Amino acid sequence: MTASALDIIRAEHRSLASVLHALQYLARQTRDGGATPDYGLLRLIVDYIEEFHQRYHHPKEDEYLFRAIEARTREADLPLAVLEAEHAEGDGRLRNLRAAINHLQASEGQESAEFARAVEDYSEFHWRHMRREEDEVMPIAERVLTAQDWATIVAAFTAHDDPLFGKARREEFEALFKLIVNLAPPPIGYGATS
Repeated sequence: MTASALDIIRAEHRSLASVLHALQYLARQTRDGGATPDYGLLRLIVDYIEEFHQRYHHPKEDEYLFRAIEARTREADLPLAVLEAEHAEGDGRLRNLRAAINHLQASEGQESAEFARAVEDYSEFHWRHMRREEDEVMPIAERVLTAQDWATIVAAFTAHDDPLFGKARREEFEALFKLIVNLAPPPIGYGATS
């Protein structure tokens, strides 16, 4: 059960990592290669991050994984407090990223360096965040959580009857992820090259 729960969380981290790599690639292409930004694709990527990770993944980590750890040990109090603060900070960082996309478009692509900096800042924030979860908190969880704790966490992350986050909602996110991959140009996706 432990491996299953952590595998789900790590898989969701990998999906975010893939999307962040795509965003970084597109930002570099715009800044360094003079590529015309695909604003629809950029906004779709931000929508995916907001909908899946901010509204689905992070709340489930907070409510199920983090609460279970807090109930078993005080050992993780500091990293959990930092992680929860970062979860809350994510909305503001996404607003900044959206603003950078809007500014890039308003400048007709002239502010590509500013946009690339915003993307790097956002990406670095998430790389640190995911490393903290996987390197500091998950090992503690593996040591202290019970089989029942893990069963509850797995049920939360795979819920089929939750009207907000059930199977249909997960399928919507998977479809959105596939759309991003299909629209993004190689080497990050299968879309047409300019």
